[in-house]
Amino acid sequence: MIKELKEFLFKGNVLDLAVAVVMGAAFNAIITSLVSDVITPAILNPILKAAKVENIANLSWNGIAYGSFLSAVINFLIVGITLFFVVKAANKAMAVGKKEEEVVEEEAAAPTQEELLAEIRDLLANK
Repeated sequence: MIKELKEFLFKGNVLDLAVAVVMGAAFNAIITSLVSDVITPAILNPILKAAKVENIANLSWNGIAYGSFLSAVINFLIVGITLFFVVKAANKAMAVGKKEEEVVEEEAAAPTQEELLAEIRDLLANK
């Protein structure tokens, strides 16, 4: 049973998933800090001052506190845009790697030196 557990835990998919979860949590912390510490003060402060609110979380309308929701939407959009570009770059890198593999396969399919020499011998013999 321990052997099966060890095989399960050390499969590539489980480790990849664990790394992805940890990286996602770290990335979420970075994006949350970006929104709350950079974007909100730099870009949203004029809007917040016009609404007479000091913190985005305090935004409300008729008792509905939508400031936190707005902050979460901004977080989501930034994460989505960033992941789009990360996936696009990864796909491009994978396509380059695939092209390199195809070139290697083509080179492997090319005739060997002995085969070329045999063709030259046969051509000379036919003359």
